[in-house]
Amino acid sequence: MSRSLVVKVTCGADDPERCNQAFTVAAAAAVSGVPVSLWLTGEAAWLAVPGRAAELELPLATPLPDLIDAVLASGSVTVCGQCAARRSLDESDLVAGVRIKGAPVFVEEVLGEHVQALVY
Repeated sequence: MSRSLVVKVTCGADDPERCNQAFTVAAAAAVSGVPVSLWLTGEAAWLAVPGRAAELELPLATPLPDLIDAVLASGSVTVCGQCAARRSLDESDLVAGVRIKGAPVFVEEVLGEHVQALVY
């Protein structure tokens, strides 16, 4: 039985330490072979726009662009549909490989069998 991990990030530059922790956990799981789905909601949605993740700096932390790349290499990164719409973002505005999906997809993922969901 293999488990997967869904990580939902609800903050961005407004709370860089909590935000970086979420990305770090998702990336660590991904590079360990765990299927990972990273969801960016609220202010975290901005971090999927090219260049924006690099603006979030935190001493002694792996840069967010590196963490996003690690997740995208074997998992998925999703921006909340409503959050994207409130910020006038569509998939062409985002880092290659990042998708936009709504709450029904999030619910489907977190209610899957053998799924662990974390919210930061």
